[in-house]
Amino acid sequence: MKSEQFIRNDQFNFIKRQVLQLVSGHATVNDQHVINAMESLAIEKTEDLFTGLTPIQRNILNRIVKVADKETAEQYLVEIEAYIIPFKELSEQKLQKLFPKVKKMKLPKERLNYNRMSFLSYDDFGTKRRYIVVPARKGMIGLTGTYEETKTKQICAICNRLTPVCMFITKTKGDIAGNYTKKGNYICRDSEDCNHHLLSLDKVYEFVENIK
Repeated sequence: MKSEQFIRNDQFNFIKRQVLQLVSGHATVNDQHVINAMESLAIEKTEDLFTGLTPIQRNILNRIVKVADKETAEQYLVEIEAYIIPFKELSEQKLQKLFPKVKKMKLPKERLNYNRMSFLSYDDFGTKRRYIVVPARKGMIGLTGTYEETKTKQICAICNRLTPVCMFITKTKGDIAGNYTKKGNYICRDSEDCNHHLLSLDKVYEFVENIK
């Protein structure tokens, strides 16, 4: 019997990193005791991502110990990818509620891979605005701001890696009527790539709190 989807995209990315480390270990280490220790650590780190695992789910995760080379790594990742919880698809009506000040809010025309998504992000190239739908601690929220491309790599505020970025600038109301505060954050220029490297929702929550 197949287990229900129970892995978030960021958790999958974290597990993938453990898988790649096992492949590297098998390729460079000859001591079986060291290999066993690496496998035990990979299981421990993977299980620590979850609470309330069922025996079936635990068994799925523990099959990470079968990874020994690129071929078995690919097989394992394909297997567990089927258990990723997809990002909830948004209707244009729902999107409009998240961005009430934007007239005639529409979904991006390009096909989106909701299975490999922790947050939704797309650009309006005509106005140089970026729209981001992110999970917050109390449901989904919509963030919007302008973006300016940069020529240098910086640390992304969301996935926390050195990568090509853009400066995402938001404007919020100040304490005095008519006053606004601008805040800038470096975030990945390529949102899909950012989603593929995000290892924890904690950074997403921090990003939201910093803007709000």
